Amino acid sequence: MRSRKDKQTSLREAVKTYLPNGSSISFGGLGARDPFAALYEIIKQGVKDLTLMTTSIMDIGNILIGAGCVSKVEGAYVWIGSVGSGLNYRRAVEQGVPVKVETEEYSNYSASLRFLAASMNIPFMATKSLIGSDIPKYNDKIKLVNDPFTNEPVALVSAASPDVVFIHVQKADTAGNGQIWGILMNDPTLARAAKKVVLTCEEIVSTREIRKLPNLTAIPSYCVDAVVKVPFCSHPMWTAGYYWCDLPFRRNFMLYNKTQEGFEKWLKEWVMDVKDWDTFLAKLGKDRLEKLVQMERDNYNIPAFVYEGGAKR
Repeated sequence: MRSRKDKQTSLREAVKTYLPNGSSISFGGLGARDPFAALYEIIKQGVKDLTLMTTSIMDIGNILIGAGCVSKVEGAYVWIGSVGSGLNYRRAVEQGVPVKVETEEYSNYSASLRFLAASMNIPFMATKSLIGSDIPKYNDKIKLVNDPFTNEPVALVSAASPDVVFIHVQKADTAGNGQIWGILMNDPTLARAAKKVVLTCEEIVSTREIRKLPNLTAIPSYCVDAVVKVPFCSHPMWTAGYYWCDLPFRRNFMLYNKTQEGFEKWLKEWVMDVKDWDTFLAKLGKDRLEKLVQMERDNYNIPAFVYEGGAKR
C-alpha cells in the first residue's frame, strides 16, 4: 500500500521514474479525461518497446504508435472516434511503419475482465462472451475449457497488470485521492490493476475538500504513486466541468495523419518542437482555451458547493 505522503512531482520526473523502455502501459479515460500531456512527455523522452494494454483507445494510442513507441497492443481496437480511423495502428500492423506492432486481440468486455482479474489479484477471469467468436482462434492466450460445475464451455482470459497507468482526474489532493466527475470508464479498476499509478489532475485541493464529497473519490491514495497538476491535460479531448472537446484540432490532426510523413510533420510541430506543456498551451492560445471552457460550462457545470474559504465555484 502506498503511503499518504505528498506525492506531487512533474510529468518529466514521473515518466522518467516509472516508464523505462520495454514497459507495459495503460491510459485512463476514453474520449474524456485522456491524459495527453503524459502522452506527449512519453514521446519526448523517447520511450520505446512499450506494450499497450487497453480495452479500446482513441487518439492517444494512435499517436503513441505513430511515434514508434509501441511494439505490442493487447486489447480490442485503436481508433479515432468521430473524426477518422486509427491509421497509425493500421500502418504499424500491416506495413511495420514506423515499427512493426504485434496484436493480441480481445473484445472490449474480455479486455476489461483482464484488468478486473488483476485488480482482485487473481490469475484469470472466465467469460462466455468469446464462445462462438473467432477471437480465441487467433489469440492462443485465451483458453477454452469446460466449466467444472456445468460442463459447459467457457473462455479464460489472463489477468493484465500494466507496469504503469496514467489517469487524469478533475481534482486530487497531494496524497493521490483523485475525484472524477462524469464518466468513469475502467479507471478505478485500472488503478487497482496497475503496478504503478501516475495521477494527473486539473486542480490540487486539500484532503479536507476531498472529504466533503467522498463518493467522488474514484481513485484512492493507496493506489497512487505520483500526482501531477496539469491543467487542460486532456486537450483536445473533454474533461467534464472544465473544457469542451477541441474537434477542429482533432480534425486537423487527421488531415496530417493520412500518411506517416504527414503524421511526423504534425508530431514535430505539436510535440517534439514544443518545450513543455505550458508552451503547448501558449501555442494553442488563451482565447481558444477560454472558448473551450465556456463551451463546456454552457453544456455542463459541476454543481457548486462551498469550499474551505467559503467561495463557490
